[in-house]
Amino acid sequence: MAATKKSSDASNALIELERLNVAFGRQQVLRDLSLAIPRGQTVAIIGESGCGKTVLLKNIIGLMHPTSGHVVFDGQRIDQLNDKDITTLRSRFGFLFQNAALFDSMTISENISFPLRENSRMPPEKIAQIVEHRLTQVGLPTSVLTKRPAQLSGGMRKRVGLARALAMSPEVLLYDEPTTGLDPIMSDVINELIIRTREQQSVTGVVVTHDMRTAQKVADRVVMLYPLSRLEPREPQIIFDGSPKDIMNSKDKRVAQFVRGEAGERLEEMQEQAISY
Repeated sequence: MAATKKSSDASNALIELERLNVAFGRQQVLRDLSLAIPRGQTVAIIGESGCGKTVLLKNIIGLMHPTSGHVVFDGQRIDQLNDKDITTLRSRFGFLFQNAALFDSMTISENISFPLRENSRMPPEKIAQIVEHRLTQVGLPTSVLTKRPAQLSGGMRKRVGLARALAMSPEVLLYDEPTTGLDPIMSDVINELIIRTREQQSVTGVVVTHDMRTAQKVADRVVMLYPLSRLEPREPQIIFDGSPKDIMNSKDKRVAQFVRGEAGERLEEMQEQAISY
């Protein structure tokens, strides 16, 4: 196995995962995973479906808790925080969910303003100003404010989700498959918005994606996870950690196949697994 490249210094980390293990019953998803993300860096987490990318993301924000190991954010262990403190901590994060996760019963205005109404005492006039600013920031007209999510296209819903994630001016933005289900043009619009957000607000970003175009374009650093079912017991789950340029030239066959989108021997492996069942 090719050696991974370390791209961060744990002593300067804003987010640090320390020997993280996550299991659901007998099924282990993350194993002994350690990762440090410095302030201001945008990291793309890539890998096959089922390798634990979204589970990792939810552990970072405390929506899930590890079986063992822990997550440290800005010097604080998340598992040691009480409910009040974890709520305060989450206000420092913005989260763009995979399918935008907008509230169908609310208008676009109500969706974007939701975190502000729940977590601040701002007057309605100030909230309305922020909502319009964030909407403009993601390239949507104010005419959509009175519409419902069902009245918008998939790309527009993603942008509304990003506007909502930005509402609280977060220090960290977590993106879960931000371009899934979008056409190439709209995917690139989302990628451009991720870049502009980083440049304008100096946020730290974690982007979970299987889209190599997104990883190449938006990330300072790429981390690739591998499914535990395809690793030996002592093999590390992170099989690549380095720059977007370096991953394109990786000599690790597993990394190279993923980057090029090649099935390799995966079809034969799947057929063998099906027969064994």
